[in-house]
Amino acid sequence: MALKVELKPGERILVGECVITNGKQRTRFLVEGKTPILREKDILTAQQADSPAKRIYLAVLLMYTSQDARAHHATYFTLVRDLVRAVPSAWPQIEIINNQILTGNMYKALKEAKKLINYEQELLANEEGRAGLRKRSKTDLQSA
Repeated sequence: MALKVELKPGERILVGECVITNGKQRTRFLVEGKTPILREKDILTAQQADSPAKRIYLAVLLMYTSQDARAHHATYFTLVRDLVRAVPSAWPQIEIINNQILTGNMYKALKEAKKLINYEQELLANEEGRAGLRKRSKTDLQSA
């Protein structure tokens, strides 16, 4: 079954190991065969991988696009181990990603890794909110 892809003007897409950049017009095409395909919005570069969850996403992305996914397993599992040590509550999400990788569903593993990034961002936002509350509480106590 072919995958129907529609690209906006100037949008890029990864097909296999090739990057295709669309011209000035909207384009629609079919991709037949089994090859990794990623839209530009799902591609993360090493420079953009600036958090533990994003580095895990990048490792999964490399597994998905690589001809030898196992070449990236050691990096992936090191990153996962470090994240789970720091944030044990991330384990259920990691377990889902691991199961997708072990069953060969790399695209689904990538989508789950994106959810891990969202979870990490929620945790950071909650921590920033708590830090702001602690700072205000100290200021309130000092002024009293």
